[in-house]
Amino acid sequence: MPEFKPLARQKAIVTGANSGIGESVAIALGRAGADVVVNYVEGEAAANAVVDQIHQAGSKAIAHRADFSTENQVEEMFERAMRAFGTIDILVANAGMQRDCAFAEMTLKEWNKVLGVNLTGEFLCARAATREFLRRGVVSSVSRAAGKIICMSSVHQEIPWAGHANYASSKGGIKLLMTPGAIRTPINTSAWDTPEALKSLLTLIPYGRIGLPDDIARAAVWLASDESAYVVGTTLFVDGGMTLFPGFSTNG
Repeated sequence: MPEFKPLARQKAIVTGANSGIGESVAIALGRAGADVVVNYVEGEAAANAVVDQIHQAGSKAIAHRADFSTENQVEEMFERAMRAFGTIDILVANAGMQRDCAFAEMTLKEWNKVLGVNLTGEFLCARAATREFLRRGVVSSVSRAAGKIICMSSVHQEIPWAGHANYASSKGGIKLLMTPGAIRTPINTSAWDTPEALKSLLTLIPYGRIGLPDDIARAAVWLASDESAYVVGTTLFVDGGMTLFPGFSTNG
């Protein structure tokens, strides 16, 4: 029996795809049949390793270096994707960063840097993808949708976080589709890399374990497929219950 490929013939861009959530999402899209542009800013070897895994899954992939907070680099990335694959059907705007600092001590540079990547970068990529979707229109033999845009936010679009005013504000500006909770990635190593830190973190997660990048990747494949065609302009929390006010899980 042939392997089910729900994203066969579709073309995707995943930003920040050389590590963490982006890496798992890019590989999962490739395994689901999509050809993938693996975007990265630093870490070319890691990006090429992701490309190799997608090739092993039977899909095409290329690595492309671009700072997606910079307009001309985003445009160049989409132009290369069009040359390589002909079109783009799926955008996963995943790249993000933290520059943590007490609010009273935060500089304008630290504020602008995080919003530039986490918010402006998602706008630039989503705009470029939307323009291509409108140009091409729906190709019913490929998908019922003209395209899918999955923006990675964070539970901190809802949950305040001391020392992260820039990060939480940038995520609060994103209200489209995917909101991971605490996921085991390099960006938050200090939150889970010791038994003490992990124990403290798990008090915030009713499900009882830290999330894995594959938890997000599986949800991303569903959102990118026709199985979720009627899911539009909303937020999907993939957080093990972090936004359910876990302090009340035992009757307060």
